[in-house]
Amino acid sequence: MVKLTGYKKIKTAVFISGTGSNLKYLIKFSKTKQSPISINLIISDNAKAKGLKLGKIYKIKKKVFNFRKKYKFENQILSVLKEHQIKMICLAGFMKILSRNFISKFKGKILNIHPSLLPKYKGLNTHKRALDNHEKYSGCTVHFVNTRLDSGKIILQKKIRITKNETKSSLAKKILKQEHKIYPRAILKVFSL
Repeated sequence: MVKLTGYKKIKTAVFISGTGSNLKYLIKFSKTKQSPISINLIISDNAKAKGLKLGKIYKIKKKVFNFRKKYKFENQILSVLKEHQIKMICLAGFMKILSRNFISKFKGKILNIHPSLLPKYKGLNTHKRALDNHEKYSGCTVHFVNTRLDSGKIILQKKIRITKNETKSSLAKKILKQEHKIYPRAILKVFSL
């Protein structure tokens, strides 16, 4: 683990689209002594994202961008990130795909959490697909973001057994619980590499 005494925490932005449950756990983690990051900005593509309320609760700046004109808004986001001296990005339930240009500006500094054991079930509807294929296990993965969907280098995974009467909803809940645990652990791992 990285010893951070005397070091400044790395300014981080979290991108969300929905409830922000992973964001909440990342914020709690960022406030601990061993955390190498501080969360300085929340960015969303959805003005109604419940997770934006966490910005108010924890006094973190938040910005909403409409992604209809992707490149225009990505450039605006890049300038906001620069303005806030953001050095790292955590995607947490962010439902938009970032462009190659955007990713190249933060190469090796964007993490994502995905609700499957990658490389299986990239993209959407992961729980349904795992159940339809009668998988014995599913789980979640934290990985670096590259230009191919859910294909970046894997940092950490957590495997979960799929029970006999599992539903999409019960599986989603079980996996989300594990996501909250492994995202902070994956960040610690990145800083100790």
